[in-house]
Amino acid sequence: MKEITELNGSCLCGEVKFEIIGKLESFYLCHCGWCQKDTGSAHSANLFFSKAHIRWITGKERVTNYQLPETEHYKSFCSICGSALPNLQMNGKVVVVPAGCIRDVPIEPTAHIFISKRANWDNGLEKIKMYDKVPE
Repeated sequence: MKEITELNGSCLCGEVKFEIIGKLESFYLCHCGWCQKDTGSAHSANLFFSKAHIRWITGKERVTNYQLPETEHYKSFCSICGSALPNLQMNGKVVVVPAGCIRDVPIEPTAHIFISKRANWDNGLEKIKMYDKVPE
């Protein structure tokens, strides 16, 4: 993978579009309790960039930022559709990008993190039935 990565993404409704340019460091699946609540799922899936910046193409005014009080847990989202969006963390040193808002993620996940907090129903999911669409 090249040193500098350029990715484009958007929210679900398409009102917010952005470009990320920087060094893609890792792709973590985070199982902490905050990420479970944040996503409503078993884990979050985030790309971590160093030496990167976010360029808002459209809809910057639609981006809402939230920090869980007394923590370093941040969430940015579209004020219209609620889709997770990129944000700056660790005093602006890291850009965190929710993988779901990027069409073609260029790397596979690096690791699961905070696995000790894993949801009790998040085991062996590859063994259950799979469908290409909602079953009839």
